[in-house]
Amino acid sequence: WLKTFSPTWYSAVPTMHQAILSRASRNSEIIAETKLRFIRSSSAPLPSTTMKEIESTFHCPVIESYGMTEAAHQMTSNHLPPGKRKASKAGFAAGPEIAIMGNKKNILEKGKIGEIVIRGESVTKGYLNNPKANNDSFIEGWFRTGDQGFFDEYDLLQLTGRIKEIINKGGEKISPLEIDDTIMQHESVFQAITFPIIHTKLGEEVAAAIVLKAKHPLTEQELKEFLRNKLAPFKIPQTIIFLDEIPKGKTGKLQRLGLAKTLGLE
Repeated sequence: WLKTFSPTWYSAVPTMHQAILSRASRNSEIIAETKLRFIRSSSAPLPSTTMKEIESTFHCPVIESYGMTEAAHQMTSNHLPPGKRKASKAGFAAGPEIAIMGNKKNILEKGKIGEIVIRGESVTKGYLNNPKANNDSFIEGWFRTGDQGFFDEYDLLQLTGRIKEIINKGGEKISPLEIDDTIMQHESVFQAITFPIIHTKLGEEVAAAIVLKAKHPLTEQELKEFLRNKLAPFKIPQTIIFLDEIPKGKTGKLQRLGLAKTLGLE
């Protein structure tokens, strides 16, 4: 389609970017002839290693953004060069007002982790004929995204995960996105997703499903050794499963919720 339509940019979810990269070598001549202005990634956090590989393959910047249907899709975006942008960051506010809310309905300062909330003209006023959803989704004029994150010192939004996907290991709240991104730094890993499994004493334990690159063997023990130099001990997955393919939803996003049950781990 690059040769047929001559696009100046394209947008995709991370799994689609990874699929494109897996076929890039066989289409190297077409890619070399195509001059894209930028490539956009949205819908789910893009692993930093994937971002670097896209940029080195297509020789253009990757712009990561964050949005949802309830906010006319666009909520934050990284800048085009020479503006500031950072791998694995959702970007700067680009549309509605965005804040981080604490458990006491208070707005938190930079660096503090809480629920991402939004308000403004582009944000939905409510769900049709669904009073329960409206009651659950709005708080003091703010729409609750269900995502957890924080603003860094540059006002860049960092997502730490869906609130309902945060792993609670004996009271320690663990971001699966952090572990996903760290696992993806291993040269043999093509895709990775971290998820909770039931633990009789701790409540939940960390597990991970991995898809390896072709002809890149890797054992569970080798991966754990790699992670020991990069993660706190309690964040290292105790169960690692190697798969040919990780289950995906209709939009191509990797399915974290319910994965333990799908894989027969609960």
